[in-house]
Amino acid sequence: MKRNNIILGILGVLLVGAVAFLGVSLKRERDANEDMRELAALDKKEMENEYQQFADQYSEMKTRINNDSIIAQLTEEQLKTQRLLAELKKVKSDDAREITRLKKELATVREVLRSYVLEIDSLNRLNQKLQATNEELRVSNEEATRKIEGLSSERISLTEKVAIAAQLDATDINLTAKNKRGKTTKEISKAKTLQLNFRIAKNVTATTGLRTLYVRIMTPAGNILGGSGSFPYENKTLQYSIKRTVEYSGEEMPVTMYWDVAEALSSGTYQVSIFADGNMIGSRSVAFK
Repeated sequence: MKRNNIILGILGVLLVGAVAFLGVSLKRERDANEDMRELAALDKKEMENEYQQFADQYSEMKTRINNDSIIAQLTEEQLKTQRLLAELKKVKSDDAREITRLKKELATVREVLRSYVLEIDSLNRLNQKLQATNEELRVSNEEATRKIEGLSSERISLTEKVAIAAQLDATDINLTAKNKRGKTTKEISKAKTLQLNFRIAKNVTATTGLRTLYVRIMTPAGNILGGSGSFPYENKTLQYSIKRTVEYSGEEMPVTMYWDVAEALSSGTYQVSIFADGNMIGSRSVAFK
């Protein structure tokens, strides 16, 4: 009987030990499975981050290039990456088969992205070289343009100087009033004729030949005597009092012109202006009583 009790005690101890061992083993297994799930979840999260980073890189690369064909390819790869990311987010972390498949897809996306990075960097370097070359050409062209413009400006300046030098010049301008007997009078109210005398100065640079002279006589009230016709001057049309065509030889020549008084004239200062070849070649103010 005592022996049996000892045996039963030993068996009880063994059973308790076995149960305890089994409990420890089950706990270790549960802990190991929990660790595996956490690692699987972390791995899935890391894959999601990589997919998102790759999708963002495609967006960034599209801003660095101006090539519609490559941009279309990048957009297609970006959409594929975003689709795989959406698939990954729906997969459970313990779905080993799908996680493995999407991990292989991720490796492919990484390689494709790397190839585009290299291609775009190569294109950008080539573009930088072309820009540098274009900049050199632009600088050269600007320098050449400046030289040409400088020559043109010098030519224009010279042409203007020649044109200015070739202009006629009226000197010794004098306007006198003549009464009915042809005598000079200071009283403008007695004038029957206004006589204009002046000289066209010598000018060896001026073109010789016929010249049409226009004279404007302005009254103290600001009116133009005569209004016989008009002529162009500085993009506008002016009325003239007297017109005459002369033969100019380049040498100094006297000119006399007349205006017959056909209206009552008031005393005051009269302004005489003489024009030729679109230029005012002389003017003078004359006072009458």
